[in-house]
Amino acid sequence: MDATFRAELFEWRGPAPFYWLTLPDDLRDQVRADAPVTTYGWGAIPVRARIGATEWETSLLPRNGGYVLPVKKIVRDRERVGEGDVVAVAMTVAPRHGRAANGDGRTL
Repeated sequence: MDATFRAELFEWRGPAPFYWLTLPDDLRDQVRADAPVTTYGWGAIPVRARIGATEWETSLLPRNGGYVLPVKKIVRDRERVGEGDVVAVAMTVAPRHGRAANGDGRTL
């Protein structure tokens, strides 16, 4: 599945601060429908995402009945986005048993 969306970047603290984007409801429903063939465990769904010119591999994680997309520091720095910014995202959900590209989660 290929998708685009806009969302506000927010900080969600755990043991360390992380920054996230919440998938909109319509995209959440699509991801949920595809989850049985994409998830690799505990609801995580591998994706390739792009903000601006920066692509990276990561996984959507379930949160509050929806999904959130983690945004790495290197992505935030390269694209000059921070907490509270609304950003445009392009995203591809990878099939189960492997990511869409190189599979190591690196920023491309």
